[in-house]
Amino acid sequence: MASCLEKLISSTVIYLEGELGAGKTTLARGLIQWYGFARVKSPTYTLVESYQNDKVNIHHFDCYRISDPEELEYIGIREYSDHGNIQLIEWPKFGKGAIPKADIIITISGNDNYRDMLFNANTEKGSRLLQCLELQYF
Repeated sequence: MASCLEKLISSTVIYLEGELGAGKTTLARGLIQWYGFARVKSPTYTLVESYQNDKVNIHHFDCYRISDPEELEYIGIREYSDHGNIQLIEWPKFGKGAIPKADIIITISGNDNYRDMLFNANTEKGSRLLQCLELQYF
């Protein structure tokens, strides 16, 4: 997925949905590490962790602990959507009204060592990302 995101060269919003322990943070961590970031922290208590290098700007949000979507306005969520930024947003339902529309929604389910991931494109950009994934893996 990271190599497909790299080809888009535009801001992309990805919602990560699923129950507690489904693997949302693990998926985000793997994607972020692909871009060369060795230490990837969960944003559970900080709301957002950002990763920048010469290839990418990634902002990983965890909305689980917010009590009001307006909290995201206080941290300047709109500034995270600059050109070329990737936003990974866990628990988007808690940020509804403040977070940008998803280009792609990834829903993770399963338990133990087995996971199902359902990818849904929500925009034309999301459709291009899914097409790239299909070409690489199917």
